[in-house]
Amino acid sequence: MRPIRNQFTAERLYDTLLLDQTSVVMRMLRGPKVTQLMKVLACAIAVATASIVMACDAKADESAFLKTLAGNWSGKGTVKVRTNAPTMTVTCRFKSDANASSLALNGRCTSLVLFSRVISANLKASGDTYTGSYVGAGTGTAGLGGKRAGNAISLAIRWAKEVNGDRLAQMTIEKTGASGMRLTTVDTDPTTGRSVVTSRIELRRS
Repeated sequence: MRPIRNQFTAERLYDTLLLDQTSVVMRMLRGPKVTQLMKVLACAIAVATASIVMACDAKADESAFLKTLAGNWSGKGTVKVRTNAPTMTVTCRFKSDANASSLALNGRCTSLVLFSRVISANLKASGDTYTGSYVGAGTGTAGLGGKRAGNAISLAIRWAKEVNGDRLAQMTIEKTGASGMRLTTVDTDPTTGRSVVTSRIELRRS
């Protein structure tokens, strides 16, 4: 092939090739394989969009749940200092601050037998997973971690020091009815190996 010496002729040839290539591409896009590929891509986009929407809805639902726990609360319940100790009846007051991703529950429980204890739980939410800290056993700040299912946040407690023979227990923060909240802690008796409710406090919004 003779070399192209005229710049105008070279540009015309380039444009012609480009147009021809475009026509080929357009014919390829009308093929059955490309049609199937486009369907697959459309499905993938739909699934991704649905996942994003579901994630946003989950976050919105968590925010709505946490806000129902905000406010001032008061009520009564029972407390056992240790699994083998006598059960005491207590009166409690709490203040709860909540927003879209956190819950801070602070209060005090007292008994006629001169029992008085500050109780607090501070939680951060990531979806339905919660982490945070708890004060209430008299052994320092404990770690919390767990998830919410329905109206209850179920948490594993890791005490700062041994309580009832080990450093593990469970806590549940549960919304009851339109204006109620229940706080429950459960530990294992080191002698029998049985689960014992060490505190159960029924609160009403005040």
